[in-house]
Amino acid sequence: MKLNIDTTTQTNVQNWLNGKYDEETKAAIRKMMEENPNELNESFYRNLEFGTGGLRGIMGVGTNRMNKYTVAMATQGLANYVLKSFSEVKEIKAAVAYDCRNNSPFFAKITADVLAANGIHVYLFDKLRPTPELSFAVRQLGCQVGVMITASHNPKEYNGYKAYWNDGGQFVAPHDTNVIDEVLKIKTLDDIKMTGGENNIEIIGEEIDKIYLDRVAQNCLLPDVIKRHKDLKIVYTPLHGTGVTLVPAILHKLGFENVTLVKEQAINDGDFPTVKSPNPEEKPALEMAIALAKDIDADIVMATDPDADRVGIAVKRTDGQWMLLNGNQTASVLTYYLLKQWKENNKLTGKEFIVKTIVTSELLKDIAERNGVKSYDVLTGFKFIADKIKELEGKETFIGGGEESYGFMIGDFVRDKDAVSTCAMIAEIASWAADNGKTFFDILVDLYCEYGFYKEDLLSITKKGKSGSEEIKQMMVNYRSNPPKEIAGSKVVMIKDYQLQKSQDLVSGKEESIDLPKSNVLQFFTADGSKISVRPSGTEPKIKFYFGVKDLLSNASNFDNINAALDKKIEAIKQSLDLI
Repeated sequence: MKLNIDTTTQTNVQNWLNGKYDEETKAAIRKMMEENPNELNESFYRNLEFGTGGLRGIMGVGTNRMNKYTVAMATQGLANYVLKSFSEVKEIKAAVAYDCRNNSPFFAKITADVLAANGIHVYLFDKLRPTPELSFAVRQLGCQVGVMITASHNPKEYNGYKAYWNDGGQFVAPHDTNVIDEVLKIKTLDDIKMTGGENNIEIIGEEIDKIYLDRVAQNCLLPDVIKRHKDLKIVYTPLHGTGVTLVPAILHKLGFENVTLVKEQAINDGDFPTVKSPNPEEKPALEMAIALAKDIDADIVMATDPDADRVGIAVKRTDGQWMLLNGNQTASVLTYYLLKQWKENNKLTGKEFIVKTIVTSELLKDIAERNGVKSYDVLTGFKFIADKIKELEGKETFIGGGEESYGFMIGDFVRDKDAVSTCAMIAEIASWAADNGKTFFDILVDLYCEYGFYKEDLLSITKKGKSGSEEIKQMMVNYRSNPPKEIAGSKVVMIKDYQLQKSQDLVSGKEESIDLPKSNVLQFFTADGSKISVRPSGTEPKIKFYFGVKDLLSNASNFDNINAALDKKIEAIKQSLDLI
């Protein structure tokens, strides 16, 4: 083979060309060999791996792509691991769901077929459903495993595969790496069972929707307030995704009668034709919804990503302008409201807790501690929040938890971030604000006046392909070997290295261990109270920088001045680290 490709790529390519793969696939490989060796490298230089988001990749031909073969191999490895882990269970069960993406129904059917061919009873949803409902179904139906076909908020070229354990949470150690070990044992298509289990597949649908929505409705804390503000003007967009199946339904179930959908984005479409990226973290994704909100003078805007586990919102400021909240702000208001209502209703006993990730705003922790509620930090990824809930089950009561990337969860009946439940609670908070002559924005400002103005920002840098992954690895090596001594003129006083599991106080020289699993994350804390976190993605050639700063807010009228000052401070931090 006279191509500039590495040995792993050569081996993988030859295995596919010589194996029992269909002719269309082989023809595509040959075409890449002749016309695009770089693409061949990217498609075959590795196998897709489970990271913080599971199996995720660009759709296409190759070991490093999402296709019917990689999905089948992953599922066979998963089946083998499940069968070993639950050998004592008489009937092993699995739930399978999928989102709106291209090929999602196809991949879901392959997943169900392989699981069923291995003797596992499969509950397959009849059509697309949100990720949180899949997590709920795993627990509700007593399944040992679940699979959600989705690439979350990634661009249209991507698809993915989230695996769930019997607690309804995504895989954590040792299951995540153990499944990979089993997948790696699948060398040829002969190792995969594809047929013969048709009778093991059971189609499910509306009956699970009803149970799930009934449970979400139980989260409601102030039903009488909603009745008084049933005409609250809500604009909602599912961004072409699965949220359209359940978010309007839960809002109507709670009594909201004035919900307006962005019609163009209420159509399920894996090409996401009205947005560059179906990511509610990004401002352009909400442009159509905000335009509609202005037209009808709405009170609040909500947008969910394709698999409806993340939610982004826009609120109306005092001056009438619309403002997008980031994930930290939304999570902070949700936490503030939940704890306030629990406290006022005398539900706090001292055994309640919330959970946040290490890169999420410290404001959540401050709110919890001031209300006598425990706050736990976990690594980035909702699977770690679910794992903490599992660890404390029967000992302490989980109220809610979230992460900066627009995910939140209320109660423990779902073990993943849940935009359906969150949209319902956001609407309730907007009603509660209106009942007090305020807006959602006013509640955020009140929160800052009481606890301090916390401001966060995120910078995500993407590097393409194999070379990009290597470049990101080198960046982390450099930060560890030569950490910054000061950032934006403020001395670095503490470094936390989650890979080495140690925290180092640079002032006293004291070192402490970090009681969390190893993770390739670095955090720098400065003398002025700033926090900078650096974290490479586990599934993509991407590295993220999280910035957190804080100041006092004496009164609401000073909001814009403090906000601008904190923005300036964050920009100075970026410049200090040569990121802009």
